[in-house]
Amino acid sequence: MAMLCRTGLGRRPSVLVQVALQRTYASKQSEKGKAKAFVDWRRVHAEGGKGGDGCSAFIREFARPFGGPGGGDGGNGGNIVIEAYKRVKSLAKVKSIYKAENGSPGGNNGCHGKNASHTVIPVPVGTCIKGNGDVIVDLEKDGDAVVVAHGGLGGKGNQFFLSNEDKSPTLATPGEPGETCVLDLELRTIAHAGLVGFPNAGKSTLLRAISRAQPTVAAYPFTTLKPHVGIIQYEDFEQVAVADIPGLIRGAHLNKGLGQSFLRHIERCRFLLFVVDLSITEPWTQLDDLKYELEIYQSGLSSRPHAVVANKTDLPGASEKLKLLQKHVDMPVLPISAKEGWDVGRVISHIRELYDKDMARVANQQGEKQNHSQKKTVILEW
Repeated sequence: MAMLCRTGLGRRPSVLVQVALQRTYASKQSEKGKAKAFVDWRRVHAEGGKGGDGCSAFIREFARPFGGPGGGDGGNGGNIVIEAYKRVKSLAKVKSIYKAENGSPGGNNGCHGKNASHTVIPVPVGTCIKGNGDVIVDLEKDGDAVVVAHGGLGGKGNQFFLSNEDKSPTLATPGEPGETCVLDLELRTIAHAGLVGFPNAGKSTLLRAISRAQPTVAAYPFTTLKPHVGIIQYEDFEQVAVADIPGLIRGAHLNKGLGQSFLRHIERCRFLLFVVDLSITEPWTQLDDLKYELEIYQSGLSSRPHAVVANKTDLPGASEKLKLLQKHVDMPVLPISAKEGWDVGRVISHIRELYDKDMARVANQQGEKQNHSQKKTVILEW
């Protein structure tokens, strides 16, 4: 490659050589390098803008020797607004400190100061805003916005204090300071189903097999460092989102391995798929450890609707381990080979069954709420 580039002193390499170099560089990019741009947690110090000071002045015009007070009010300070956008995928561009603009001071001849423009912080859909450990708001839809720090009000000019008792007031108030707060922004992946498993269990390979998502896979063992979301398109045009959660290990609730940094992404998943590796000696221990870690992290998380997927049935000895796994598990097990594509359709069908049950449950809850609200309305009218 280097000999081809040095075809002549001072000459640029050909287009084919440039393309080959770009492909070589792209192939050497690791999963760690790709995950650098993905940030799912930020601590932000937000401060609203200060209001503009009021002006103390008097009108002096031709033929108006005693024009009276003419000091205008100051403008209001800008607010700090956090808004969710679909096009934003990470919190990487969110800064640590935000200071809104200050309002303009008031002027002479009754001129009021200009209100400052608001500072908008764009965040991904699914961002949870916390203050002192408590959830303040959850931005679940595109366009959801919340004001986290209000700007200060502008001060009053001496024209505001004009009264019958005081014809020439000199008092003018300063602008109020803006609100300050320290917030924690947490990004939680929004998906219907979540693939949960140990590293190298084949979750990324399974996601590639059932959707058009392209998470990184390789022939050597490594773990995904950022969650990926794939969409399953069914024949009736229904779409189900499936998230590939980075691998968990024993002691993840104690912040071991990737720790709790990605456990929060499982909270939004309506149902789970536990991916078990049949290449290990006792695959049922993985399922017990995964449920234990989820339950310790959040009570009731492991009891959500779920299914067990036994991956790597193409390996030697997998059939015997599958029988042992089925004896230790009190629910149906879906044996597949994500690499070879064996029985992947069963997983897609089972995901749809879990999705339909979840949608029916949500519809029933909404119907009960509407009936309850109608009963309240009838009682109030009576």
